[in-house]
Order: sequence, then structure tokens, then C-alpha cells
Amino acid sequence: MKKIALVVAVVFAFGLFFGMSQEKAYAKEYKLGYVDLGRVFDEYKNTKESEKALEAKGKAKELERKTLVDDLKKLKDEQNMLSEKAKAAKQGAIDAKVKDLQDFDTKARNDLMKERNDRLNVIMKDIEKVVTDYAKETGYDMVLNSRTLLYGAEQYDLTAEVLKRLNK
Repeated sequence: MKKIALVVAVVFAFGLFFGMSQEKAYAKEYKLGYVDLGRVFDEYKNTKESEKALEAKGKAKELERKTLVDDLKKLKDEQNMLSEKAKAAKQGAIDAKVKDLQDFDTKARNDLMKERNDRLNVIMKDIEKVVTDYAKETGYDMVLNSRTLLYGAEQYDLTAEVLKRLNK
């Protein structure tokens, strides 16, 4: 009985030793890095160009809106000079202008938001492609977003290199 216990203990010890040495033999070191996506996004030249284009479109929409508002004010001023019977008739035109203005505001806001989102998607795809290509070229196993890190040593920060490649 003691011999069986001894054999089991030896086999168990051998299994533990073999298992640990096998684990060590297959351990792999990973090359990790991180990118500050907020900074990359803000400093990417296409982001800045996109913001300027959207701002210009927004200003153009504001000018269109101003024309509609001026027309509405003109109708209201005209209405104030009319008799009570004529005022009621003019109110229909004023209501139509108010609805046109509301429709314009909704459409302009939705159009600008859609264009902004489309541009953001293109920019994010550009950034992801550059990060992926850089990681593959330089042998990184993982590149993380700095927002998910509690701490990352500066030596693992790939942000400057990604920005350099993006802004070529």
C-alpha cells in the first residue's frame, strides 16, 4: 500500500513539474502599445479640414435661415398695418412661413448632422487603418486605446507615430 502511495506521489510530482516546465516553455511575450485616439482625432489634418467645411456649410444655412426670418418679420409688420379682416387673411401666409422656417431648421440640422457623422466615420476608418498597418509593420500584438488604460508608460505610447503617418 505504501508503494502505491509512493508511486502516485511520484507521478503527481512529475506531472506538476512537467506541467510547469511546459507552461514556461510556451510562454510568449507580447508587444503592446497604446494610442490616444482623442488626440489623434483632434490633430489629424482631415479632421480640421472637415470641421472647416462643416462650419462653412453651417454659416451658409444660417444665411438662408436669416432670409426666411426676415421674410417672416416683413409679413408680420405688414399684418400690423392692416384692418382686422385683412389681418386674419394675412395670418395664413404667416403660419405657412413659420412652418417653412421650422421645416428648414429641422432639415438643415439633420443634413448637417448626417454629413458630420459620415465624415467622422471616414476619419475613424482612416485612423484605424493607419494604426493597424503600423502595428502589423512593427510587430505589435495589441494596440489599445489610451482611454481604456489606467496607466501606460510613455515608451508604449504610439500616438506621435500614428499622427506622423496620418498627416503625411
